[in-house]
Parts: sequence; C-alpha cells; structure tokens
Amino acid sequence: MLGTVLSGDYPRSRLLTAILIAILAGLALAPFVFPGTRSLNVAAKILIFIVLVASYDLLLGYTGIVSFAHTMFFGIGGYGIGIAAAKLGPTWGSLALGGGIALVLAVALAFCIGLLSLRVKTIFFAMITLAVASFFLILASQLSWLTGGEDGLNYKLPGLLLPGTRLVEAPVLGVEITGRLVSYYIVFLAALALFLLLLRVVNSPFGKVLLSIRENEFRAEALGYRTVVYRTIANCLAAATAAAAGILYALWLRYTGPDTTLSFNIMIDILLMVVIGGMGTMYGAVLGATIFVLAQNYLQDLMKLASGAAQGIPLLPNLLHPDRWLLWLGVLFIVCVYYFPLGIVGRLRQKTSRPN
Repeated sequence: MLGTVLSGDYPRSRLLTAILIAILAGLALAPFVFPGTRSLNVAAKILIFIVLVASYDLLLGYTGIVSFAHTMFFGIGGYGIGIAAAKLGPTWGSLALGGGIALVLAVALAFCIGLLSLRVKTIFFAMITLAVASFFLILASQLSWLTGGEDGLNYKLPGLLLPGTRLVEAPVLGVEITGRLVSYYIVFLAALALFLLLLRVVNSPFGKVLLSIRENEFRAEALGYRTVVYRTIANCLAAATAAAAGILYALWLRYTGPDTTLSFNIMIDILLMVVIGGMGTMYGAVLGATIFVLAQNYLQDLMKLASGAAQGIPLLPNLLHPDRWLLWLGVLFIVCVYYFPLGIVGRLRQKTSRPN
C-alpha cells in the first residue's frame, strides 16, 4: 500500500524517513499543534512551496532544463483566481473558471516555449525563459484595469473559505473551526495530492526517459526517443503544477500581485530550495522548502534571542543583530552547498548506501 502511494520511491534512509514523517505530521496537525495566524501562514506557505519546488525539480533535477519562467506560471495561477474572483464575484463557479483558464494558459505557453526554444542549447533556453518571464511581469504591472497593476488584486472568496465563517460553535481541541481552517486543509490535501502525482510521474517509464535525457541527450536520441517531445511534455507538466500552486496561494492569501507570485526573487528562492534539498529527488523539495521558509520567518526571531544572550561579548551582539538575518541565511546556504553538494536528501541517501 505504502509502495503504491510513494510509487516505489522510498526515502532509503531511516533519518530521512523520520524527518519526512515529522514534517508531514507537523503540517497535517499545524492548526492544532501550532495555533496562531503566523504559524498557520508559515505552514500553508511551506505546503505551497513544496509543490512549486517539486515542479521545478521535474525540470531541473530530472530533465536538466534550466528555466527562469517558473514564477510566470505560478503567477498565472494566482492571477487566474484573483481576476475571476474580483471581476465575476466570489462564487465557486468563478473560481473554477479562473483556475481552469489559468491551467490551460500555463500549459499553452509552456507548450509554445517548449516547441520554439527547447531545441537550442541550455543557456540560450534559460535566457529566452527569462525574457518571457520579464515580459509577463511588466504586462501584469501595466494592465492595471485587469490585474490591479503594482498594487495587485484584493478579492473575496466564497463564504465557506472566509476566516469569519464559523462551522462549529464550540472549539475543537482549543481551535475554532472556521473557514480559515477549511482553506488550510484544502491547501494541505491539494499539495499532498500534487506532490504524490509528481512522484508518480518521475518514477514512471516517462520519468526514466527524462533521466536518460538529462544524463546523455544524444544517447537518448540515438535510442529512438524524441527528446524535444519529452522535454516539452515535462515543461507542460511542470507549468501546470506551478500554476496549481499559484491557485492555492491565491486562495490562501485572498490577494495576488507582482511581488507575491511573479517576482524574480521568488525564482531565486526556488533555486535555493532545490539545491538545499537535493536535485532530482522530489523529497528534496520537502526538506528544501521547509528549511528555507522556516528560516525566512523565524531566523530573525532566533537571532534576536541570540543577540540578547550575547550582550557583553564584543562584536557578537552586532553580528547576531536581527537586521543581518539575510547575511546568516547566505552563510547557511553556503554551508549546505559545501557539506551537502548533492543536497540534504542526496547526502543522507549516500551515507545510508555506504558499506559498513
């Protein structure tokens, strides 16, 4: 049963298995174990970025495609929901229409980019995707009548998803059962389903062909595989999944804008998460997204405590000042790359496979 759910791709490390179970349990029980608006926002962001990073790993880690347009697809999903809800009203029908159009548009753009660009060398394809993503960011910022411009869009959702909607009068385990809780578990279940779907894709015969293309494109071509077709399909799958992540993010935030989904900084964050977790592993997306999002949200708090505890020691309080959290986040990334060149998942699996 477990093998079917995981598509036969086991963690292959006891420590990795324990970490993954802890993350899954923490995210599943987050509203009850970590009460509070901030912690719930962090948990929802981890779930969404696990899907987003896993979809990018399908391109980079499994197919060897370097793309800078992934946030464009993420933004298409977010704007699909935002525009539909803002223009057509907060109904389930408008959300379904907006989400459906966003998915179709993301796949269509990915298909066109794939056919026109994947025949060129890697660096040229990366530059083409960067140009397309930049154009889309400018377009979203300029079409203020449709997208809200730089300010983005605020919109309402159906009553069931609103924080003020109480489904049960009495709290359950000390937690109010509201529309916010419903939204969180919609995000949780959708993210889990999308991750397992990607796990199935990379462990299918199709996924094995992608790995062979990554390792040696000419050999795969010589064996009869049309590499452009496979890479285009992979590009479309990754784009659809990224758009689905954008849809979930828009449903959670009830806001979408250029800085939220289309920013190039998000693209850099995705790359960092893939490298930290481990390329070509899928489980690396879980670890990379969890570590990075937690560091983004709580590293400043930890540094504030450390700075206070180091008072009286020369230079140390200034080095640990919360305003320098980005510096220490960079140091953390360098340490991860140096000690875990294959990513955390790759290192744990490599350690397990060593003979005693």
